[in-house]
Amino acid sequence: MKSGNPEVVASHGERIHRREAPNVAALTLASALKQAGVARKDLGYVATTGEADGIDDRDGHFYGMTTHARGAIYLVPEAKAVLDIGPLHARAMQIDERSRVLNSKMTSQCAAGTGEFPENIARYLGIRQDEIGPVSLDASKAEAYSGICAVLSETDVINMVSRGVPTGEILRGVHESIAQRLARLLRSLNVEGTVALTGGLAADAGLKGAIERSLGGDKGSKMIVVSHPLAIFAGAIGAAIWGEFRLARLQGAEKAA
Repeated sequence: MKSGNPEVVASHGERIHRREAPNVAALTLASALKQAGVARKDLGYVATTGEADGIDDRDGHFYGMTTHARGAIYLVPEAKAVLDIGPLHARAMQIDERSRVLNSKMTSQCAAGTGEFPENIARYLGIRQDEIGPVSLDASKAEAYSGICAVLSETDVINMVSRGVPTGEILRGVHESIAQRLARLLRSLNVEGTVALTGGLAADAGLKGAIERSLGGDKGSKMIVVSHPLAIFAGAIGAAIWGEFRLARLQGAEKAA
């Protein structure tokens, strides 16, 4: 991020899977520095968020809820709520124009209702991650499955494949089941206006479409779901903005001393 008026000058995404988080973080930082054409020593402040509190090469760490809220407002200034869809859980937040979190709700950590589940199913089906959304959107209907837990749901999918159910219908069914849970989270906030998607599944067009259909079933719903091209980096963007704020405070304290 550039100081003053924040601007994204470089970004790099890596999937962790079973790799060590510090190694992934180091690779990501090295790539971003190369893109931006700067050295590590040139950075005034390196901020982390989410599960990266155990990484040593940082100046500060910020809570994921506050970074996603700040990143969402940066990307979608009109947002009244944020839906952060991560690998282990999803979180809905009501925010104000300053990105202050007014209310929040979170799903349980059952894998069948989180971002990790559709990715696992896609690997089983032989579908690339970037194909999940388009294949789901192209399906004319959704194949229903239990959605109770990841183990039972994966068994359902195996049975669907053996019955010859089209891949698109399976993925659309997965999206519909997850979207129903996410829509309930948003309804519980009782908000109106724009909802900004953030997190790893924010770029999944199939899931976005399913959320819109779930909310569309409520005749009185006035929520509009938006996904920015940089939405998967919202947490990192928010951390960078908060990092700049903290650096300015530290520098101000040093001058005052």
